Amino acid sequence: VDPRCPGALPEGQNNPQICPYGLYSEQLSGSAFTCPRAANKRSWLYRILPSVRHKPFTPLSCGNLSDNWNEVEPDPNQLRWKPFTITKASEKKVDFVSGLRTLCGAGDAKSRNGIAVHIYTCNASMLDKCFQNSDGDFLIVPQQGEILITTEFGKMMVEPNEICVLQQGMRFSVDVFGETRGYILEVYGTHFELPDLGPIGANGLANPRDFQVPVAWFEDRTVGTTYTVINKYQGKLFSCQQEFSPFNVVAWHGNYTPYKYNLENFMVINCVAFDHADPSIFTVLTAKSTRPGVAIADFVIFPPRWGVAEHTFRPPYYHRNCMSEFMGLIKGQYEAKEEGFQPGGGSLHSIMTPHGPDADCFDKNSTANLQPERVAEGTMAFMFESSFSMAVTKWGLETCQRLDKNYYKCWEPLRNHFNPNWAPDRK
Repeated sequence: VDPRCPGALPEGQNNPQICPYGLYSEQLSGSAFTCPRAANKRSWLYRILPSVRHKPFTPLSCGNLSDNWNEVEPDPNQLRWKPFTITKASEKKVDFVSGLRTLCGAGDAKSRNGIAVHIYTCNASMLDKCFQNSDGDFLIVPQQGEILITTEFGKMMVEPNEICVLQQGMRFSVDVFGETRGYILEVYGTHFELPDLGPIGANGLANPRDFQVPVAWFEDRTVGTTYTVINKYQGKLFSCQQEFSPFNVVAWHGNYTPYKYNLENFMVINCVAFDHADPSIFTVLTAKSTRPGVAIADFVIFPPRWGVAEHTFRPPYYHRNCMSEFMGLIKGQYEAKEEGFQPGGGSLHSIMTPHGPDADCFDKNSTANLQPERVAEGTMAFMFESSFSMAVTKWGLETCQRLDKNYYKCWEPLRNHFNPNWAPDRK
């Protein structure tokens, strides 16, 4: 409840004949009504005017926001992008919505099964404008610049090294304070949740207590004010007008909310004997598919930690994978590729495309005197991993002009070390 209106939550029922303060009750459902109790997601909003009062939606230009996964031919190569360009405010005002660019994705919003990776670059706040994603959830990863997100549930300040999730249908506006950049993982048809811990036990990874939700906050602006509501629906953008602020929720209760999380609170699990554990031990959130153990998308981070494994090549091993792996860098230098992979850029290693540490990393770590050491100090890299075979958009391959066409060269210096006369007592 906003403290300006104590007692705004009805007592004993969700939908009274007359709500306190003359408010309207409105339910926001994030799951089917008949889902099992543990999976049933909904919140009750008590607002000054209901969201149904608006003019008709009309089509809006999508810019470089896309769900056309066939606009260019498939490309199975290892792909890496230099930091994505932020338009200078002196050149053009760009807010969060107009600064959205789709990099890659797969699936279909209509059939409620899919994923998309977007980049946002902006330099201006959204004024009298809000955004609603009817297709799925947004997991936002700020990389440069803090963002103040106003939602129907209240406000959240989200800084680099934090993430936030804005679930399907939630209306929000983004204020920025200069040149701003980040990444977005969008999933259709399911919601993000904490991964099961299995043999890890009750504690570890991201703890539920560390996730934060907004406190109710409202504005009552109805006279002489025109708000624009932008709706992402079936991959396209639409807009409508209304004469009041969408952020007029005086009180709410429920379990379907926006939320944020500080990545520094992640409790790292790591190898303490030998070999290299799979990156699944770094999963913060997962969006499950209908196949047990297979995710539509996982959000994975590689935070500062201790490396103590003995007789082991400690960086990530060379591998091919039945998953798509998009990586981004919030800050610092990624341990397996200290050159070329930069904060604000990204890489995509598609299904069964080989990848791994560059030649310099291999040489250095193959001959290192292994001692306990801090790994990734001052660094935060992350991965969007998906069971979908993601297609790259035309913007990602051509228009953004940030594709590093020399990426493959980081592996060319790898040498043949094979020695047919090797014996166990020799090195």
